[in-house]
Amino acid sequence: MEEVFTHFFRPRGVVVVGASGDPAKLGYALTRNLINSGYEGGIHLVNPKGGTLLGLPLYRTIQEIPDPVDLAVILVPAPAVPESLTQCGKRGIPAAIIATGGFRETGAEGAALEKECLAVANQYHMRLIGPNCIGLIDTHLPLDTTFLQPPPPTPGEVAFVSHSGAVCAAIIDWIRGQGFGLSYLVSLGNQVDVNETDVLPAVAADKHTKVVTLYMESVSNGRRFVRTAAETSKNTPLVALKVGRFESGRKAAASHTGALAGAEVAFEAAFRRAGVLRATTTEEMFQWARALAWCPVPKGPKVAVLTNAGGPGVTAADAIESFGLQLAQLSAKTEAGLKTLLPPAASLHDPVDMLASATPEQYAGCLKILLEDDGVDNVLVILPPPPPSTAGAVVKAMLPQIQNSDKPVVFALMGERMIQEAMELLRAAKVPEYRFPEASASALAALYRRSEILKRLQEPEIVPVNLETKKFHEDFETIHSGEWLPADAAFDLLQAYGIPGLKLALAATDQEAGKLAGELGFPLVLKVASADISHKSDVGGVLLNIGSVTEAIDGFNIVVDNARKANPTARIDGVHLQRMLPNGQDVITGVIQDAQFGPLVMFGSGGVEVEGLKDVAFALAPLTASDGEYLLEGTWAGRKLRGFRNLPPADRHAVLDTLFRLAQLAAEFPELAEVEINPLRALADGKGVFAVDVRIRKG
Repeated sequence: MEEVFTHFFRPRGVVVVGASGDPAKLGYALTRNLINSGYEGGIHLVNPKGGTLLGLPLYRTIQEIPDPVDLAVILVPAPAVPESLTQCGKRGIPAAIIATGGFRETGAEGAALEKECLAVANQYHMRLIGPNCIGLIDTHLPLDTTFLQPPPPTPGEVAFVSHSGAVCAAIIDWIRGQGFGLSYLVSLGNQVDVNETDVLPAVAADKHTKVVTLYMESVSNGRRFVRTAAETSKNTPLVALKVGRFESGRKAAASHTGALAGAEVAFEAAFRRAGVLRATTTEEMFQWARALAWCPVPKGPKVAVLTNAGGPGVTAADAIESFGLQLAQLSAKTEAGLKTLLPPAASLHDPVDMLASATPEQYAGCLKILLEDDGVDNVLVILPPPPPSTAGAVVKAMLPQIQNSDKPVVFALMGERMIQEAMELLRAAKVPEYRFPEASASALAALYRRSEILKRLQEPEIVPVNLETKKFHEDFETIHSGEWLPADAAFDLLQAYGIPGLKLALAATDQEAGKLAGELGFPLVLKVASADISHKSDVGGVLLNIGSVTEAIDGFNIVVDNARKANPTARIDGVHLQRMLPNGQDVITGVIQDAQFGPLVMFGSGGVEVEGLKDVAFALAPLTASDGEYLLEGTWAGRKLRGFRNLPPADRHAVLDTLFRLAQLAAEFPELAEVEINPLRALADGKGVFAVDVRIRKG
């Protein structure tokens, strides 16, 4: 743990600035919680009125408090906070939590006050959490610097870092009823200084923390977050709930690539690169966390379902497939073993339905057999209250098998009152239980995704070429911000990175078009040459299958006239002529620079319907091998490169290679705002790819 965070999480002494003797005030609640938490360091209270509070003296000034003191918790009116910080700085206190509200969340005046607080902290080399936060809790030290209603959270293995204070209060009460506890709770508030990336390694490194959960409304520094989270998640699972998914936070971009990208796409790509599991609900985040804290990581996605009822078994099978897992193919030995334990009417295939008459001994015996099958990676046990016995008796019989196995076992305890004993037994043994099969399958899917993350985090980034690009950087200096590169320069840049493109020839007149057509050969495509027209086919600015000089001359005038009618003010430089390619599969690929996370590589279905289909995937550049596979396998455009019905296979390897090269280009040219190849024509397998149209814009 870095020294600065030792002051927050392992302080030798804490001072409450704004301690109050009025039980109705938050300063009283904060003091009460700190004293009652069991914290063994020095506790100091400051209030100008003096006196005593809860058996401790109230010092009138910060300067009067004795050593040692590393952490100040400030809960005075917002206008008084800068002066309190100044006094803390003069006293030599290195860390402060500003629990007071009334800062930038209230408007411009509060924002100015917040900047003043940061300036004071910088002057005295202090670190700040907050303002407008609840504070932090360490359940194992223990330490409670919050003003929340008691009781505090149960000590446990899950750390919770939150941008929202209100969520913290609700979560503490909710998880107490779910049978697991917290190692840390950290409320960050407005994050004037310390942010989620700062505290992530500190809470993850604690010996009690098995999982870190994050409630995120934004990210303070995207690139730094990805680097830190990726390193942290090598040892500790991270689960995040990023809220605000459907807000419109980005201007529409000029290209397809920009229009298809967005803040949420960037977060998805960033979480994937960083090894962060992204939950869609608060409940899901913590239910995953419980499984990740208590279960071993599975070796694969194959799940055996053990049930005493057919309907829940089918429900589980559907859920397993929907979450990207598989039902296990049980071995002949396993089925033979099950047959010796179960009645003839039982189902010996996965899901294994033991029938309603299943006894505790049958549950335990069947579980042992399933766990011994090499084709089973996980087991989902479905347990409605069994007619011949109690759910508690069943769990007691099964626990020895679970505790002696290195495979994850989760339960769907279906019911409420009749499963209480079973629930308490499982929670005491740290075996995850959920009320329905869908939640159980979701937890298993999180465990499997964690196993995939651990493999992915070991992958190196792929850098396919090493080029001298000085010339292109010099060319960029002549292009103004926001402008598009000339088409020939764009193709030259791709060519330098080993991405082949079709030669473009620019004709300024119809006669020149005829002359160039004769030199290039047929068939040809004509495209109006205008940086002011983004989507040329939309305005009739593209003609295909030009087969003669005469058609080239006539076609020149057609596309120019169409473009002028559609956009009378557009600058038109003429018409580009380009050879037509053999048939293949058209895809789109490109790059967009995200302000927070850097370059994102995009891949998907290309051509004129790209925005309508929105069959696209994004990954952070540079790419790893699994990133490339993710882009292809996560889209229909990528999957059908292997061929589909009467569509022959295309050169999948060349498409992957293009993605890696584009990613490197983007990483080496941060001045690029957007790159779009649409379409990229993938020819028959082994015959390569060609960039048919490319657009590159400077940021």
